[in-house]
Amino acid sequence: MTFVVIESCIKCKYTDCVEVCPVECFHEGLNFLVINPEECIDCALCVPECPVDAIVPDHKLPPDQMEFLQLNADLSREWPIISQRKSPPDDAQEWRQISDKRDLLEL
Repeated sequence: MTFVVIESCIKCKYTDCVEVCPVECFHEGLNFLVINPEECIDCALCVPECPVDAIVPDHKLPPDQMEFLQLNADLSREWPIISQRKSPPDDAQEWRQISDKRDLLEL
């Protein structure tokens, strides 16, 4: 099992989760975070830290979020590791309740 960052992270990119990760498995893109499934140790420490509930176990992925399993794996090979909390984007609060943000993911 691994944890997966899903669509609700897009344009919010809160980084509270990265500080509690004991293995530094988070990677940062322009407006999204991903988890490296090869590095994740399934500790679940990150899950309660996410204010937008964007981290879920792979076996509980909703059907409409399945593509994020592969996106996390692929993008974690390209994007740099993030291990320290940063300020969220200025407009993150505005994006918290918005769904259907997949087309806004900046690769």
